[in-house]
Amino acid sequence: MSAISVGQAVVLGVVEGVTEFLPVSSTGHLKITEGLMDIPVDDKSVVGFSAVIQVGAIAAVLVYFSKDIKRIVSAWFRGLTRPEERYHHDYRFAWWVIAATVPIVVVGLAAKPLIEGPLASLWVVAGSLIAGSGVMWAADQMGRHKRGEDDTSFKDAMLVGCSQILALLFPGFSRSGATMSTALILDLDRVAATRLSFFLGIPALTGAGIYELKDALGAGVGAAPLAVGTIVSFVVAYASIAWLLKFVAKHSFNAFVIYRIVIGVALLGLLATGTLTS
Repeated sequence: MSAISVGQAVVLGVVEGVTEFLPVSSTGHLKITEGLMDIPVDDKSVVGFSAVIQVGAIAAVLVYFSKDIKRIVSAWFRGLTRPEERYHHDYRFAWWVIAATVPIVVVGLAAKPLIEGPLASLWVVAGSLIAGSGVMWAADQMGRHKRGEDDTSFKDAMLVGCSQILALLFPGFSRSGATMSTALILDLDRVAATRLSFFLGIPALTGAGIYELKDALGAGVGAAPLAVGTIVSFVVAYASIAWLLKFVAKHSFNAFVIYRIVIGVALLGLLATGTLTS
């Protein structure tokens, strides 16, 4: 019998789609939702399922930003054979994304037992939600929001890319929250910080989903729940991306900070009273 039913996959797909790119931690919300549905959060197949349905959300990014991605990839290929193209920002940006993905891949492979074991605890999720909210608030206050997307550099890409490790090790911290906060500290404006977070997440999350596919299928999650969860996450994530880009153009991240604190405190209460088990 599948560890996750089709109905549960629909719910988890919605949660993944809504939260993957909002700075509120998709992993944290998935683990909370799984706990409320009595799905073991540290089960190998469940961890694999969560990684695989992220591919649906990443597919939404690929579709939403298809023109930008086509432009960047085309510039990269042109630069491989034409030296004069290598001064183009898109060509360099493509290499920056590749380089910025290496640290999280290395740490992800090295720390996999910890990520799927002790660090998968809901206590870690609760603490990370609250701690991450403090980082996000501070970054939004510190940042001068004066640099746009065309002003990004290799240093920006590497620092923002490395910040993804925080979310990898501490579920609840939020990959989007970590990357956006780092970009804000580097004085990128909120829209540029959000778009950079999207682009840097594409290779890391896609690779994680492909890597975990064998565990999800081989350890107890059927093909039907995987397919349903992935499709639902794609549809919901597409709408979420469109909303987020409009939101950050006119608002601070304070609403996300408050929301994270509320969810983190509520989760601590549920764990302390035994309503949820870690």
